[in-house]
Amino acid sequence: MPEKINDKTIFSLLEVTNSIKKTLEERYKSAFWIKAEMNKLNHYSQSGHCFPELVEKRNGKIIAQIKSTIWRDDYQNINRNFLRILKEPLKDGIKILFLAKIAFDPAFGLSLQIIDIDPQFTLGDLENEKRETIKELQLDGIYDKNKKLELSSLPQRIAIISVETSKGFGDFLDVIDKNSWNYKFFYLLFPSVLQGDKAVSGIIAQLERIRKVIHHFDAVAIIRGGGGDVGLSCYNNYELAKAITLFPIPIITGIGHVTNETVCEMIAHTNAITPTKLAEFLIQKFHNFSVPIQKAKEKIADKSRRLLSEENTKLESELKLFRSITVSILNNNENRIKNASYAIQQQSQFIIKNSYGKLNVLQAKTRIATKFNLNQLKVAVIQLKEKLEIQPILYLKNSELALENIEKNIQIMDPINVLKRGFSITYLNGKAVKDVSQLEEGAAINTMLFSGTIDSTITKINK
Repeated sequence: MPEKINDKTIFSLLEVTNSIKKTLEERYKSAFWIKAEMNKLNHYSQSGHCFPELVEKRNGKIIAQIKSTIWRDDYQNINRNFLRILKEPLKDGIKILFLAKIAFDPAFGLSLQIIDIDPQFTLGDLENEKRETIKELQLDGIYDKNKKLELSSLPQRIAIISVETSKGFGDFLDVIDKNSWNYKFFYLLFPSVLQGDKAVSGIIAQLERIRKVIHHFDAVAIIRGGGGDVGLSCYNNYELAKAITLFPIPIITGIGHVTNETVCEMIAHTNAITPTKLAEFLIQKFHNFSVPIQKAKEKIADKSRRLLSEENTKLESELKLFRSITVSILNNNENRIKNASYAIQQQSQFIIKNSYGKLNVLQAKTRIATKFNLNQLKVAVIQLKEKLEIQPILYLKNSELALENIEKNIQIMDPINVLKRGFSITYLNGKAVKDVSQLEEGAAINTMLFSGTIDSTITKINK
């Protein structure tokens, strides 16, 4: 009961909250259907209960939010329906249509008690997003841009966007690494979350990383292992689909599900149902290239054998004809060689006799010329000897006279001899003065005469 204090009616907090609870229970007696986005499921495995955070957004902003409760038995029923219809459990970040009652507890406040959730609504919301994304891509004129790119006949270098620990990624590598034809692939993993709210930004970020080194790759593979449609909702996102369709090299996908195809799979260059099928597709590309080559190889080998056989037959025939002609030519040439040999012997004897006579004449002329040249050289040597005896004597005399003249000039130019003639030398700071411009009034100078020196100070300079 309320208290009376100083003419004021005062209620306790419990009384107020109980009043609110009573009012709400009387006003909202039945359950009703509500649509909202389940931001967080908040499932507690020990108790089995869930305490979802429900929000409504407009233009990306939250305009309403409330707490809610799903008791364990209700959660188990709802989750079974989601697994049966969507092939995915109830999880964060999905839009739901749910049946709920308004509940109010004095200690925990206002909340909604969720009794049931319609999985068909969630599936329908995904389909609406998918249709809107396809419509926008078509209006932008980019829906099939990636599909129009040419995939290499041998897509050997693959950039992979996946989770390193995912089963789908492991299955993909198992197929391409262990193929029985020993086809060799180069691949590099660009790890990213592949489902949920962070998948869109993660995949787009990795595409941008690949774009920086795009010359190293023939294609990009987006690989995810298994899952139902709810987990794939990110692949209907317009921004992700746009990034894929505008990518400059082919993007191939192995998302790993068999239900409705997502937008990203629809606009990718090539889509396979599973990562394994995607790996088989790449191997088939190698087959498509190698099988015709193998057939061409066999055809070339067969034709080569036939050509070699034909040419061998022709060669044997030519060899027989060659032997016959060669024997005939050899016989004719043998007779011609014998005749030529005899003629050469006769001619050689004649030439040798003539050459021997010419050689005797030349030998006699050489002896006479040699004696004449030796006599001339002897006379020249005697003359040169006489010149050599006279020339040094003349050179020495001339050199002696030149030295005497130089000695006289040196004596004449000796400073002592100059001083003897009445000249003097003036020094300033130990250096001979050559021009009055080197001097200034008041400077101390030293004058050198033949018989001594004079120290003086300059009082006046006449220029």
